[in-house]
Formats: sequence, C-alpha cells, structure tokens
Amino acid sequence: MVLSLRYLLIVLTTLFLTTEASNFIHSRAAYYPNSDEHGTDVGACGFGSFGATINGGDVSAASDLYRNGVGCGDCYQVRCTDSHYCSDKGVTLVITDSGSGPNTDFILSRRAFGRMAQTKDAASSLLALGRFMQLPNKNITIKIDENSNYPYYLAFVLWYQQGDKDITAVQLCETQNFVCKLLDRSYGAVWTTTSPPSGPLSLRILLSGEDGDESWIVPVNNIPENWKAGETYDSGVQIDV
Repeated sequence: MVLSLRYLLIVLTTLFLTTEASNFIHSRAAYYPNSDEHGTDVGACGFGSFGATINGGDVSAASDLYRNGVGCGDCYQVRCTDSHYCSDKGVTLVITDSGSGPNTDFILSRRAFGRMAQTKDAASSLLALGRFMQLPNKNITIKIDENSNYPYYLAFVLWYQQGDKDITAVQLCETQNFVCKLLDRSYGAVWTTTSPPSGPLSLRILLSGEDGDESWIVPVNNIPENWKAGETYDSGVQIDV
C-alpha cells in the first residue's frame, strides 16, 4: 500500500544511510500514525497482519529501498545523531511497505520513530540508517496466502529474510524428481503459481548481492503434499549471508 500523504505526520528529519558505521548517505524520514502505533496490516509487501507486528512493530515503509518488492523483509539498524534528542542505540527496522512523502525516503511506524529518541517526547530527531540486522533463531518461514486454492493455485510469502542479499527468484520443485517451476513475484514478497506441482514440494531460492554474486539455496524442509491456505511451514534454514 502506498501511504496517502494526508495520513502522514510530516515530521521530516535528516537521515544518514549506511551499511558501514563510517560510510553515511543523507536521506530523510517521516512517521505515520495509527491506533496502536505499529505497522500497517495491508502493506505492499503482502505480509498482512504479520507485517503490523513483526519485530515488535518496529517497521517502516520505504520508497527506493522497496525496489518493486525485492526490499521487502530487509532489516536495518537506524539511529539518531542529535544528542539532544536521540539515544545511542537507535532501533532495528523491517521494511514491510512501500511509501514516500515530500523529499522522504522512509515512513516509520510511530513506535519505531519514538524508540530512536531518549524519550517518547523527543521523537522528532535526526535519524541514521546503519547495518543489516540478523534475526537469530528465525528460519525462513513459508506463509501460504489465504487466497491459495489447493491444488490449483498457490501463493505464499517468505518471512524472516536476513543477511545483506536479496531474494530475486524462487523455484517450486517436485521433491521426488526435482522438476522445478519458476514462480512469479505477484507483488512485494508474494510468490505465486497456477497449476503447482503435485506431491511434497521443495523450494529453490536465488540470493543476489550488490556485487553481482548469485547463489541458489535449497531449504531443508518441504512444503507438505496437502498444503493448506493460511498455514505456515518452517523451511529449516536461515539466510544469513
């Protein structure tokens, strides 16, 4: 969901974006209000209600970093630089939505915005975006979309992506003979296919880095033969490269 500007609190602050502590890039941010100060449950990434509370609600919509859905699930450490308002720790964010405002690259949940300050009253402060976050003890999880229709149509979203590489392609394979079918990215982090293969199914996930390096990984656990809409399945692997 692209957030409408009339729902934004235009509290613009300077951001410093980096993947290394000493290499900063300027950017800007705002925050958006909602009833519980968490993220939206109808975000463009397709996470649904999970996207509102993932990471405790410390989430953000992004403009350029959304990258047509490739950036969904990416994690960043964000911190303020104004010592009058900001703590030294900052806050960890997960990208769950697409959104932009006037000269604005990030739209944080109110909870995340406030947690970067020393106090709740000091939320309008300078921000800085740092390193990718790790999600310890969290395997990639396959959440079957509620609109899936066994056995004719399968859609799912991948939860708990980590590391500094993007998931740029997903294949669905028959476990017994490993015949694979390339899936379509419907939107955000949602992957779909009509006429999915039968039997227990395995995934192949293509990871791509900024340096052009690419590698396929194969999760340990399979999607069961009689998969069901709304169910979640643990892949058995963590992406931490």
